[in-house]
Amino acid sequence: MLPNFQRDLFSHWVTLRSRWRDMDGLRHINHAAYLTYMETARLDFYHQLGFEYDRWDLDVSTILVGMEVNYYQQATHPTLFDIGTRLSRIGRSSFDLLTAVFRNDSEELFVGANFTLVTFNYAKQTKIDVPDSFRTLYDPLDLSSNSE
Repeated sequence: MLPNFQRDLFSHWVTLRSRWRDMDGLRHINHAAYLTYMETARLDFYHQLGFEYDRWDLDVSTILVGMEVNYYQQATHPTLFDIGTRLSRIGRSSFDLLTAVFRNDSEELFVGANFTLVTFNYAKQTKIDVPDSFRTLYDPLDLSSNSE
């Protein structure tokens, strides 16, 4: 179950503008476009953790293994979005990223998601331990008072 998303849950922010091509036949932002927005924010967050996202042959990388995404309302183009990201769980070789898409400078929520990723060595095709750089930025999230 995803939490009741509020801006103060998030430690990392990226602001993105919708594009004309992000709309679908119903003239609202297509659900898949939000996944791209959140992926852009995730890569920016990785950079903060020390990943060089312009090199794909690193010994430490990640692979997406699951996601839960809820869409709360529609948006149209043009819209300026703020995408919040935070580490919400760290295991031995996997971690979760909580992500939400808000209207810029507003509490208006469009999408909330949880992504489960595994740290992975692509050269060896094996999962690896989550790097210490992730653990230093991890602030456990208490959802007991924030759940719907």
